Amino acid sequence: MKKSFISIISVIMLSMILSACALNSSSEKESNAPKGKTESVNVTSAQIQKYEATDLSALPEKTKARKDTFIAGISEPGGVFLPYFYENGWDGNATSPIFASLVNLDKDGKPVGILAEKWDVSDDQLTYTFHLRNGLKFSDGSPLTADDVAFTLTLLHDPAYAGYQDISLAAIKGGKEYKEGKAQSIEGIKVIDKVTIQITTEKVNAKSLILLGDQVLSKAYYGKGYQFGKLDYLKDLYAKPLGTGPYKFEKYVPGQEIRYVANENYYSGKPKTKNLIYKVIDTSTSLQLFETGELDYAGFSADDDTVEQLKSLGFADIQVGPVNNYGYIYVNNARPQFKDKEVRQALIYGLDRQKIVDVKFKGYGQVATIPVSPVSWAFNDEGINKYEFNAEEAKKLLDQAGWKVGKDGIREKDGKKFTISYLTRAADDPIIPIAKENYADIGIKFEPEIMDFNALVAKLNEKDYDFAAVSTSQILDPSDPIEEFATDNPNNISGYSNPKVDELIAKGLNTLDIEKRKEIYHQLYKEMSIDPPFILVNYSQSAKGISGQIRGLQPDNFTGIGASLPNISIKK
Repeated sequence: MKKSFISIISVIMLSMILSACALNSSSEKESNAPKGKTESVNVTSAQIQKYEATDLSALPEKTKARKDTFIAGISEPGGVFLPYFYENGWDGNATSPIFASLVNLDKDGKPVGILAEKWDVSDDQLTYTFHLRNGLKFSDGSPLTADDVAFTLTLLHDPAYAGYQDISLAAIKGGKEYKEGKAQSIEGIKVIDKVTIQITTEKVNAKSLILLGDQVLSKAYYGKGYQFGKLDYLKDLYAKPLGTGPYKFEKYVPGQEIRYVANENYYSGKPKTKNLIYKVIDTSTSLQLFETGELDYAGFSADDDTVEQLKSLGFADIQVGPVNNYGYIYVNNARPQFKDKEVRQALIYGLDRQKIVDVKFKGYGQVATIPVSPVSWAFNDEGINKYEFNAEEAKKLLDQAGWKVGKDGIREKDGKKFTISYLTRAADDPIIPIAKENYADIGIKFEPEIMDFNALVAKLNEKDYDFAAVSTSQILDPSDPIEEFATDNPNNISGYSNPKVDELIAKGLNTLDIEKRKEIYHQLYKEMSIDPPFILVNYSQSAKGISGQIRGLQPDNFTGIGASLPNISIKK
């Protein structure tokens, strides 16, 4: 995915419904959730708490009346239902049931074959050979072959393509030449036969498998009017999608719902539930809609009140646990007062992050220690400085960095007062009162600026900020949240630069061996702890409610409910 700034942060936690968009939850190794009738399921280093429905007779009448329809919520789709071309992340959620990929991620973030039965990687890790399943069909019954995969990858190299997918990261041999009009085809893409395609790349990249094995477009349907450098014709097809996913698009009613019907040509068989509806909702009403039976599935930021309210319904199966992101504070390393790593260390020591987490998540969160979620296979914070709250250590480091307390109690250096402007969207952001008090104690003036999302993003892109409250989006690969801190990354808006970090970021992508990557990222996290580019704040959790009559729904941290859709059934 092309990493525009907006795609890697989620200042506003838009919805708890479909986890393809950032959810306001992560995890801890042992859940602080209230104890009850639970079943613990390990998710790498984290745990999910499950509470089973206790009274199915309490199901709302609207829910009971549904015999062949599953309803989930979605926020603000834009109507561009074509992979690679939408700009609204909710369109990505809306598109997911319609289009299948060659390879996806399982519940632990490991690659698993979908349309691809298997794949081979050459010894030099540069050539990928995908073996498609036999008999694959698009939802209209037309065959899916290796030619469709080749067409999809070629389309992404077209000079007119300006979507989110940066296929150049995969470095397919000849891709650059095709994009520049110097070649009529892409040298590294070779169709061996109808079910086999070979793709040769020019550099090793651990994310190439997912980039190359993404959703497949029909050449007969989407390539019918294709001309090099001209992609406007595709706009006529945005609202008429054709794919190979478990469901077929049926109808979109703007502001109301998106309707789908089971795809009888899906490779693993027609889904068990005939109809799927994504209901367009205001997320502030999602709990009410779940209670009244308007939704079969909903998710929320976990806290005692929400979990207890869900349990009190009786008809809900509940999951409380991690989602794949973390919250942090951007620090503008280019500003003079933040250039010294000792100052940035002091700013972490001097902020009571545990208090922030306690206030914000009320027992359902923990202080973040490294820039990856605990659900990731790369999570390992052993031997890493946790920066437990220590005002005296913060004062010592500031003194050593030359920031001396002035007559008014505010530190200064070279005639400049130490003040911090903090950008946030939320007037009730718990960081504000805690940081004000903590930083005043160590001689720093903390001044919040509350603004809307677009204004905040503009300031960040212009690097016109000191601190800013952000959260990552869903982390599919441990490299995703830290690539922007490489010195030469065009999305580096923090001004951070560390040659050792640059080297480790590159090394983390230059091997496909997960065990080697684990060690590289552990080294990287240690270095980023010594020379921190940001202030890590929290891992949090979510609470997911599922109507008790629904079977087969297993939300996970990498595909949300997408992987479960073919298996959902309704208990009669």
